[in-house]
Amino acid sequence: MARNKQTGSLGEKIAERYLEKRGYKVLAKNWQNKWGEIDIVAEKNKVIHFVEVKTLHSAQAKPFRSASPGPAWDKQGEAFLPEDEIGQKKKKQLLKMAQIYLSANRLRLNTPCQIDILAVELKNGQTKIRHLENVIEDNG
Repeated sequence: MARNKQTGSLGEKIAERYLEKRGYKVLAKNWQNKWGEIDIVAEKNKVIHFVEVKTLHSAQAKPFRSASPGPAWDKQGEAFLPEDEIGQKKKKQLLKMAQIYLSANRLRLNTPCQIDILAVELKNGQTKIRHLENVIEDNG
């Protein structure tokens, strides 16, 4: 298994445990169809959360800043966070996948739901998690 795939799988396991400890019920993991994949589908307080997990390991190409804990830094000194990997194209795909999931599971399209990002940073045996909730608005 490639290093990035291993890192991603580990991040998804960490994210799943994180959500379960906070009262979320995981409904699906790696739910996919021909248009894409949703890392985790979970439910809490009658709201469905479509969770995109992004994981960064300190051994990956963009190193962590050594002076203090926090975001990784690229070669130009720009802050780099796992969630920075999610661009407009991915956001549109996540919205589409959320709608497809609702339809495929015979849920109303107006079912309360949101798209979250779980950013997982792994460094020196420590894990830092940021849960960014309701990050994508559906503006039509």
